[in-house]
Amino acid sequence: MFGDCADCAAGRCTPPAQRSRRLFTGLLGAAALAPAWAREGVDVGPKSKFAGLVSAEQLEAAGGQQYAQMMREAAQQRALAPMEHPQAQRLRYIAQRIVPFSYEWNDRARQWKWEVNLLGSPQLNAFCMPGGKIAFYYGILEKLQLEDDEVAAIMGHEVAHALREHARERMGKTAATNGVIELGSALLGLGNLGRGLAGLGGQLLTLRFSREDESEADLVGIELSARAGYDPSAAVRLWEKMMSANKGAPPQWLSTHPASGTRIRDIQANLSKVAGLYARAPRPERRFPVAPPLRSATTSRDG
Repeated sequence: MFGDCADCAAGRCTPPAQRSRRLFTGLLGAAALAPAWAREGVDVGPKSKFAGLVSAEQLEAAGGQQYAQMMREAAQQRALAPMEHPQAQRLRYIAQRIVPFSYEWNDRARQWKWEVNLLGSPQLNAFCMPGGKIAFYYGILEKLQLEDDEVAAIMGHEVAHALREHARERMGKTAATNGVIELGSALLGLGNLGRGLAGLGGQLLTLRFSREDESEADLVGIELSARAGYDPSAAVRLWEKMMSANKGAPPQWLSTHPASGTRIRDIQANLSKVAGLYARAPRPERRFPVAPPLRSATTSRDG
């Protein structure tokens, strides 16, 4: 019975109701700290400070201009898949599932004018430019016989590069190394750096990312695909296929996305971090067949 001990009789015991309030307050304090350490998914740390040396707005604008030019040229060559092409619809469907989960990684992604296009080229290539401009080459779908989960692995990886602003980071490091940045003007996208951004679009397609950038894109990519309901372990199968394709002439995609056994092991080591996300994610309502052979330059207008 409460109050029977000597301390209670002397008034030194904390009343039960007060003890309960203190416990509840302590639990609330612990819960408030939970997001800092209990986030479910991968952890890749903060973005590089070098990205802050380049204007995000101008880099995204440069990427958008380069992308629009590429699509115009592809259309003129009848190599731009029309909206109704089954594989173009496939890419856009997968993107629609992935993109909503990108906002947590980059607030700017909410305002990006996302675009997804399919180019009728046999190259093994895909990319996502700053600002959410996505393109897949038909060859990477066809030659690797990619299933939807593997397509999601590529798309998640490429989108992750844009979200983590790796191109902006690379260019910031290059500019800093070359000594073209003036304090203040660079942060505002002015001066020598700002004037040079107009010609950056072409560099975005050939930019080499660091091993750290690639690792980040791998990990963020498997989280994006898991949240979107695609099997994150498909990333392992994808890179195994890429390594097999690399036994001959290296695919163009590998010139900027080097494959190795190390990255496969890194992905495998992190799959457990996204397993719960995938287990709870709604599965895609649509599944698409693998890409049939690219028969000619006009295949983009065929089924």
